[in-house]
Amino acid sequence: MAPVRFRAAEERDAAEVALLHADSWRRHYRGAYADAFLDGDVVADRRAVWSARLANPAPDVAAIAAATIVAEDDRGLAGFVHVVLDEDPRWGSLVDNLHVAHTHRRAGIGTALMSRAVAAIGERAASPAMYLWVLEQNTAAQEFYRSIGGTCVEKVKVGPPGGDPARLNGSPDKLRMAWPDAVGSTSAGSDAARSDATTSDATTG
Repeated sequence: MAPVRFRAAEERDAAEVALLHADSWRRHYRGAYADAFLDGDVVADRRAVWSARLANPAPDVAAIAAATIVAEDDRGLAGFVHVVLDEDPRWGSLVDNLHVAHTHRRAGIGTALMSRAVAAIGERAASPAMYLWVLEQNTAAQEFYRSIGGTCVEKVKVGPPGGDPARLNGSPDKLRMAWPDAVGSTSAGSDAARSDATTSDATTG
C-alpha cells in the first residue's frame, strides 16, 4: 500500500470528503437510515454539510472550534476525522465523524486518525475528555473503540439526519463511547497499527 499522509482538511477537500462520508453511510448505516435516503440525496446532503464546515468563515463570523484531518495517498482520500473541541461540558470534545475508505480498511488508518484527533484535543481543548456516538448495530466499530480505551456510558435514540424523520428506518439506538482522559490515555492516542472497523459518527451532523 502506498504511504499515507495526514494533513488538516481544506475547503477544496469538501467534495471528496462528502463522497467518502456518503459511501460509508451506505455501506454501514442500512437498517438505521432509510434506504430511500441512502440511495437518494445522501451525497448532496453530505456535500452541503462539508462545504459549510470547510469553508473559510468570514472575519466577522465566529467559527466553531473544530479540527478536521484527512488521510490520503497517491490514490486519493483514505479517511478523515472531524472533532468538535470542548463540545460538551461533561464529556469533552466530540469526535463527530471518523470514516476510513473501504479500500483502505485494516491498515491502521482509523487508529492514526484518532491519534491525531486526540493530539488536537491536547493542543487546543480545555478538557482532556473525548466522546463519540456509534450506532448500536455497528458492533465492529464498538469493538474498535473499546480496543483504544473507550467505554460505553449511555444509550439513546438516534436523531434523524437533517432533522427529517423520514430519513430514519424505525427507531434505532446509538451508544455514547467516552474517554474521560483521552489525552493522558496511551491507548486512545497510540499510533500502533490496529484493525480498523469502519466507524460511525454522530447522527446529528
